[in-house]
Amino acid sequence: MFTIDLTSRIPIYEQIYQKIVMLILNGTLAENDQLPSVRLLAKSAGVNPNTVSKAYQELERNGVIYSVPGRGSFVSAQNFDEFRKKIMLDFDSTVNEAFERGLSPDDLKARIDSLFIAYRKDDLA
Repeated sequence: MFTIDLTSRIPIYEQIYQKIVMLILNGTLAENDQLPSVRLLAKSAGVNPNTVSKAYQELERNGVIYSVPGRGSFVSAQNFDEFRKKIMLDFDSTVNEAFERGLSPDDLKARIDSLFIAYRKDDLA
């Protein structure tokens, strides 16, 4: 489904959370699509099932997915405008913090470009 960077400073459960959100935003996962079971995703990603469970709990708490006892976890209906608005607010906050710490707009633009290139490479893999 996706890869996890075990050397990243971003916690693994957060990476799983972000990857699932990304799959929903880009249309790979649609409303009512079933997610892999916790055990299956943990095995394929090479991580502890408790880590995947934590990511799923956070996704459910934020209304991104819902669970059906005995059946699994599914993608919730999304209000994409609200979803994107939250992402942009988080982005704005991070950019403002970067400016406060002395990074220039050129630094941030270069970083965005490099992240987009890496994203596209992962997307094609």
